[in-house]
Parts: sequence; structure tokens; C-alpha cells
Amino acid sequence: MNLRELVSALNDFASPSLAESWDNVGLLVEPSPPHNVNTLFLTNDLTEEVMEEAVQKKADLVLSYHPPIFTPLKRVTWKTWKERLVVRALENRIGIYSPHTAYDAVPHGVNNWLAKGLGACTSVPLHPSTAPSSPAEGTHRVEFCADAEHLDAVLSKIKDIPEISCLTTLPARVEGEEQTRVSLTCSQKALLEVVALLSQNSLLYPKTEILLLQKPLLPHTGMGRLCTLSEPVSLSDIIQRVKSHLQLSHVRVAVGAGRTLESPVKKAALCAGSGSSVLKGTEADLYLTGEMSHHDVLDAVANGISVILCEHSNTERGFLSELRDALAIHLQNKINIIVSEKDRDPLQVA
Repeated sequence: MNLRELVSALNDFASPSLAESWDNVGLLVEPSPPHNVNTLFLTNDLTEEVMEEAVQKKADLVLSYHPPIFTPLKRVTWKTWKERLVVRALENRIGIYSPHTAYDAVPHGVNNWLAKGLGACTSVPLHPSTAPSSPAEGTHRVEFCADAEHLDAVLSKIKDIPEISCLTTLPARVEGEEQTRVSLTCSQKALLEVVALLSQNSLLYPKTEILLLQKPLLPHTGMGRLCTLSEPVSLSDIIQRVKSHLQLSHVRVAVGAGRTLESPVKKAALCAGSGSSVLKGTEADLYLTGEMSHHDVLDAVANGISVILCEHSNTERGFLSELRDALAIHLQNKINIIVSEKDRDPLQVA
């Protein structure tokens, strides 16, 4: 499969536009074209040990959930391990693609997989995603009515304002008079100039309507999940379910104030990876994530919310097996897809 065809298919599986604005997703390293992909190699973290495994298994593209290139590289030498990853990738004609928070957002992604560890439940995103291309331009719509005497003059001045689009005029009848209804879409900056222009005319300004254009929410898509269990389950039972789902012998637990290990859990808020900013302020019986700051844990506990921490990548890595099967179907079994055996969480319980 040609690399560019594969990247297009991966983008269709989970659009990079769903990723957080601070993230670095998509194709990060591209060997010189043409580049065909016979083997796609999945990993949660692309370390040097994992890169060596990818080379040995003759991978043509590494899909690394976490982007190995995050902050800008000023040079590509043998000095730092991330620079060496790029060197090794290009030397062996291996591309690198990272989806990261795009996979967090989609309904068939990491957070929905993590929610399966709670048992039977329904879930909704904590921070829903909005449609990336609607509206295509502008943040506000401005509408007003003008008579023939003022229409040409005001339209002439409006057309000189930058960042205005979708300017339309339609006949209208206002209070028995024939007028023209003007509608335009503009940016926040242009809105200030449009309002300043219209406010100079005491006949036009009272008839002006301003609408804030909001992008529609995408169903079941977004950051984090608020899960409502079908039946309340004790905290101790939830801990065992999570450990079994993530195949962990230990997790860290903070019991909420006024709660015990036998207290029922009906609502659980979760976020794979580092969940403090996503979970904070959510009303729930339990927070489930990889890591949180000490003070955010204290805040949750003080509010009667118990916390289960599993270490960052332990809440993500198990998704790779499910991803392998989903991508095999999405890509119509056109390429070989393998999951890294060397990828592991850097932290261990000693």
C-alpha cells in the first residue's frame, strides 16, 4: 500500500482535526517517495528499543500513539535519543505516524476501550468535539435591512472590510416597505468594523441582528468519558475490574472523603493518560486515569471522589490489540499489522 494512500486511510479512521490544538499528530517522518507499506508496526511509545524491534521486523511505517517528535527539533544528529529515532527511521526507510489525542476523541478510540474495564455502562464525552469544518469561515453572522437609498453606500463600505464572506442580499418587506435584507459572515475582528459602520446610521443599526456561529457537536466524540454503570458496584470491585482489564497487578488508589472500599460507584469519569485537566470539576464517584498531580488528587478526595491511578501508558497500551483488529478491517487486510512486544511502561513496582 502506498504510504500516502495509507496515511489518507489512517486520517479517515480518526481525523487529525479531532486532536487537541497543542498536539503534534499525523505523518511525522516520511521517507522519500515512492514509499510502499507492507508492514504497519503499532506501539504506544517509540523508544530506541522499540525502533530496533521495528527495524528487525522490517516495518515500513510505525504508528506510535504518543508522538516521538513533540517539541521542535533544531537539528537531527546522533546526540539525543529522539534525534536518533529520526535518523534510524530514515536510514531504514521507516515512516512515523502519530494519532495521539485524535484516538482519544473518537468513539472507537482509547477512552472507550478504557471504559470497558468498568463493566456494563453508558458513556458520554466530558468535553465534546465540534465539527471541524462547520462553519467553514467566520465566527459571526450579521443581518440587517436597508432601503434603496442607503443600500449601495453601505455595501460599498462593507466590501472594503477584510475577513468578510458569504455576503448575500434578498428582497424583504419591512413594515410595509420594500427593502433589502443583507446577510454576511465575518470574523471577530471584522465584526467590530461592521458594527462601527452600521452604528453610524440610525436607521440601519436598530434593525441589525448579530448571531454567534457555533459548530455542531459530534456525537460520542471528544475528550474523556463520563460513564454511568448499569448497576452500582463497590470501589473494591471496580479496582479488581480495572486491574483485570489493564492486566496490572497493582494500581494506586485514593479513597474519597467519607467513602470506603465498599462504597458504591455509579458514575465514573475517566481519561486515558494524564487526566487532571480533563477530569477536574466533574461530579462523579470515581476518577480513573493514568496519572494526576498530588494536589489534584487531594482536591478530588476532599470532594468525596475516589481516584484510581494506573500509570500513564498503562491506560493506553492495551488498546493496541483492539486497534490492530480495527485497522485490519478498515484497511481491508491489505497490509500486515503487528503490535510491538518491546513497548512497555517505563515505571515498575519494585
